[in-house]
Amino acid sequence: MSDYEPVAKVSEIPAGGRKSLVFDDRAVLVFRIGDDFYAVEDVCSHDGQPLTEGPLDGHAVECPRHGARFDVRTGRPLCMPAVEPIATYEVQVRGDDVLLRNAT
Repeated sequence: MSDYEPVAKVSEIPAGGRKSLVFDDRAVLVFRIGDDFYAVEDVCSHDGQPLTEGPLDGHAVECPRHGARFDVRTGRPLCMPAVEPIATYEVQVRGDDVLLRNAT
């Protein structure tokens, strides 16, 4: 039995796009960068601000409130004012399904 759960269709997230959803009772953002998918908890570790509307530059999403940036591949903070990482989720694609696994 798989511990991955379907959360979206590949066709719902265009290249360079994102989808906001709830998974495991948390707000999550799924990004599609090229053909790769990444998922992070939709919250800035600096002040709890949602990252939903934050700009994406390469693999970095920026908090729209204070400008903290996070690597969507690892959750690692890339600049101040954030010093703590954000949760990431393992992503698999099976056919047209995007699946997530528990936070890391």
